[in-house]
Amino acid sequence: MAVNACAKTRKVNNPYEVYRIPGTEWEWRVLKKYQTPERERTNPHATWYCAVKSEFTMGGYDLGDVYVHDVVYHAVKMPEEEMAMHVEANPW
Repeated sequence: MAVNACAKTRKVNNPYEVYRIPGTEWEWRVLKKYQTPERERTNPHATWYCAVKSEFTMGGYDLGDVYVHDVVYHAVKMPEEEMAMHVEANPW
């Protein structure tokens, strides 16, 4: 049985992953995943706990559960090296 390596909730300035929509202010910082990637692939209602920033959040982040499908369909995962620099430059 696979272990969920992202099951523990992290702070906004230390996300597991960051997804962005290029050319927009939309950003999802993944703070917790409720299921393993294998289970997420078979669950159309799988969710992540995220900090979400957009032009509608006035420069801040809204926290809450989002559908995995909505994030991965619309956004691009930021590479690990770029993510570390981005998060450091754009803390909570």
